[in-house]
Amino acid sequence: MNTDQAYDLLKTAGVSDDISIQTVRRWLREQKINFAGKTRRGDTDYILNDTDQAINLLKDAGVAPNIGIQVVKRWLHEGKIEKIGKGSQIVDYLKNESNPNRLNSGPPDLDRTIRDLKIKIKAQDDHIKGLQEIHKTSIHALSQQRNKLHKELVKLESENNKLQTQSKKVLEENIELRKAILKLKEELIRQGKRDSEKPQSIPTPNTHDYRQKLGLSRTADQKQVLAAFKKLLKLTHPDHGGNAAAFHYIKTEYDQFKNSF
Repeated sequence: MNTDQAYDLLKTAGVSDDISIQTVRRWLREQKINFAGKTRRGDTDYILNDTDQAINLLKDAGVAPNIGIQVVKRWLHEGKIEKIGKGSQIVDYLKNESNPNRLNSGPPDLDRTIRDLKIKIKAQDDHIKGLQEIHKTSIHALSQQRNKLHKELVKLESENNKLQTQSKKVLEENIELRKAILKLKEELIRQGKRDSEKPQSIPTPNTHDYRQKLGLSRTADQKQVLAAFKKLLKLTHPDHGGNAAAFHYIKTEYDQFKNSF
């Protein structure tokens, strides 16, 4: 880089004329640049080897990072810098910034990145809030469903208690019916012994005998007698775990009683 190019670099970075001249003279003494004649306008030959070299010069001249980085980008785009350096100089350049407020007003690309990050963070916050609302709604719905199931459980337990009570009542009735069956069987045995000595004949049904056998009162009518027979038939039926002989006997008695009217 010659003196004219160095001066152009500093002016592009916004350095005043006096400081630019003093800096060019110092660089010339330190042999960082070479003395040369006027450069031709539109000259596209490379001036700097890489971006690291440009950063070092701008940093040495006291140019703020937010301005210096833009100058380096511009020169790289215009072909005045041959290649991109390792990048470590840019990090040091930003770290050594004397005025921290300058970083807040840094390169437009950095500002845009910060804005984009803020937008993404806000979007994530909104997403989290939405998930929280969904979570609250789900909890409320599950709570309502739980309460509904609890009520149904209480109802089922109440119905179960009623069924147990009814089952107990049916069991008691079953016991009473079994006692009546045993009584009928005993009566059948006694009658069989008496009939074995007599000629076989179809006995004439006696309504009073049927009431007595079934454990009914003497005032029980025909419908009550038939209902008692049907109940015994159902209880003694072999398909329901009853005794076949008892069922046959009761069925015979039932048929005789029914056909007597």
